[in-house]
Amino acid sequence: MARIKSVVLGALLPLTFALPHNTPEDLNMKRRYDGLNSAAERTQAVIDAFRVSWDGYYKYAFPNDELKPVTNSFSNSRNAWGASAVDALSTAIIMEQKDIVNTILDYIPTINYANTTTEVSLFETTIRYLGGMISGYDFLTGPLAKLADNKENVDALLKQSQNLANVLSYAFETPTGIPFNGLTLASRGVDGGPNGLATTGTLVLEWTRLADLSGNKTYADIVQKAESYLLHPQPPESEPWPGLVGMDIDVNTGKFLDARGGWVGGADSFYEYLIKMWVYDPNRFAEYKDRWIAAADSTIQHLTSHPKPRPELTFLAMYNGRSLSLVSQHLACFDGGNFILGGQVLGNQSYIDYGLKLVDGCHETYTQTATGIGPEIFGWDETKVPGGQENFFNKSGFYITNSGYQLRPEVVESFYYAYRVTGDSKYQDWAWEAFQDINATTRVGSGYSSIDNVNVVGGGRKTDFQESFWFAEVLKYSYLIHAPEAEWQVDKGGKNKWVFNTEAHPFKVSGGT
Repeated sequence: MARIKSVVLGALLPLTFALPHNTPEDLNMKRRYDGLNSAAERTQAVIDAFRVSWDGYYKYAFPNDELKPVTNSFSNSRNAWGASAVDALSTAIIMEQKDIVNTILDYIPTINYANTTTEVSLFETTIRYLGGMISGYDFLTGPLAKLADNKENVDALLKQSQNLANVLSYAFETPTGIPFNGLTLASRGVDGGPNGLATTGTLVLEWTRLADLSGNKTYADIVQKAESYLLHPQPPESEPWPGLVGMDIDVNTGKFLDARGGWVGGADSFYEYLIKMWVYDPNRFAEYKDRWIAAADSTIQHLTSHPKPRPELTFLAMYNGRSLSLVSQHLACFDGGNFILGGQVLGNQSYIDYGLKLVDGCHETYTQTATGIGPEIFGWDETKVPGGQENFFNKSGFYITNSGYQLRPEVVESFYYAYRVTGDSKYQDWAWEAFQDINATTRVGSGYSSIDNVNVVGGGRKTDFQESFWFAEVLKYSYLIHAPEAEWQVDKGGKNKWVFNTEAHPFKVSGGT
């Protein structure tokens, strides 16, 4: 989210039987799924896509971080610790892909979290590695323990989580306790700059859960101390409306350096975690809930925007002080799901209804493009329509300023929350259509690749990168929206037994240990 972030098809149309290449025929892969309308068929199709992605990664990239599916090679953008493997664990567990689960479990104990030659992002490492291991531990010591062949490997998930947290914890050794985000582990070096709202405010769920599981309260204390500066922002002008704050924080003073933001990359998952912490433990985190309500109410009152050509659509503007910019991102499209979750757990239908409007708007960013996939960045300021997009803007209600798609999950994520809370099958159909279009456009070589232009047939150039969150998020939400009832599914009545971190790794709520 805050990135600067399996139908029983089996014998019918198993993707694992043939690995198509980037030929014109592949642009019509959606035809392979025509008529697959049952939940069992759809879930198996997503499992098949997961296995194709995993098989390509395992053959050409494991234990490196990511697969480069066009060239059948690998990259290491996340510390060279096997990001795709750790990120894939909770999805493989939920899909009950036992062979993949145990392959990952055999690998995780071998990771040396103290050894990397790259700069480490505290934020990205927390949500992917720490989140992935904690979620796996919650599942494999709980409802899906049957999937693990070796109990020692399950125990290692918690031990390795502690090892990783211990390695990272020096980031918090600052005058305020607000951590640095960019770390050089070998020298215990730091990037020395300000930290961001999301990169500071999207640690508290993972580290608190680790504290609760391990019994080491320090893990929770250090992240909650850092979060306290975000809950009580200074100076006052950094909070232009109640609950809505700036983006950059001085690590040494704890003061915000600006008053710009929105529900966009760099800020997004701070707001997401406010309500999720209350879901995790309503007794300890009542203040977080209150801050989410303040931010949600201010958002509805001040950031709501409707494009002139399509006034029925609802988007959220960005802000600088009290000046608005009519621009948003694919990353921001988690907002509908977060409002829906907030309304669900608070028993407030107005938040749910507002969230559903945001879901509708983000759905349109998909349906209006040539690929059926939404762009990285879009705008709707009628005075800034790029040349050549006038007709597109008048038809769709938005224009495109960055046409890439990086295998992002946020739109499907919000479809998932909308379906779980309303029970309306149209959201399942929207997620299925998105899955088909993503599969048709991004499938290439040994896996799935980011693309550079969602608004041309075929998606333009394949940029040869399969993100680890493709496993963790896109395929998980695409599966869960059609999957059977289970205790980890979002509960329509608001009695959630699990809560998802921003990388879609589910954790048991407090008291469920």
